[in-house]
Amino acid sequence: MTAIEQTQARPRGTRLPRRARREQLLGAAQEVFVAQGYHAAAMDDIAERAGVSKPVLYQHFPGKLELYLALLDQHCESLLQAVRTALASTSDNKLRVEATMDAYFAYVENEGGAFRLVFESDLTNEPAVRERVDKVSLECAEAICEVIAEDTGLPREQSMLLAVGLGGVSQVVARYWLSSKSEIPRDTAVNLLTSLAWRGIAGFPLHGTDGHH
Repeated sequence: MTAIEQTQARPRGTRLPRRARREQLLGAAQEVFVAQGYHAAAMDDIAERAGVSKPVLYQHFPGKLELYLALLDQHCESLLQAVRTALASTSDNKLRVEATMDAYFAYVENEGGAFRLVFESDLTNEPAVRERVDKVSLECAEAICEVIAEDTGLPREQSMLLAVGLGGVSQVVARYWLSSKSEIPRDTAVNLLTSLAWRGIAGFPLHGTDGHH
């Protein structure tokens, strides 16, 4: 049974521990927000999808914006952790680039459409949403920047510029790959993008060596 079927199949009124109920409500909200967008989604729809009454939903989340922000926090953290894990997964710099690229592709492909809440939100004019989206992009870039600065010896400002470019290219291409329903397998797409990025990054000498990565 899929997560959606499990959510839909849960009988109304089933008592759950508070944390489990919160996770169930977030799961239902994600399905509704991804399918309908923030503006078209209604708390009634989310409560119905979760199999609870609206008062139960409001016990956990005071309103639709708070529910959306809780989801956004969850999925921004998921992306940041994926990027940090990728960067820490190897000391081989080319493999690091590849792992980081793949982290973005995996996030776009496997998060149940949650990446749309982060990168394709219809609520970007809401300051609290914009702040979170900008923050996760910056934090991912900062994680990449640390590695670039350490490896190349470039000043932080220059390393950060490269890191923003690397992260931005990764998420834009990953989203295009998914939305275009490309027949290119994920690993092939990641390899292509890694080759493109590596040819650029490898042009900067490795700090403290004869210049070879």
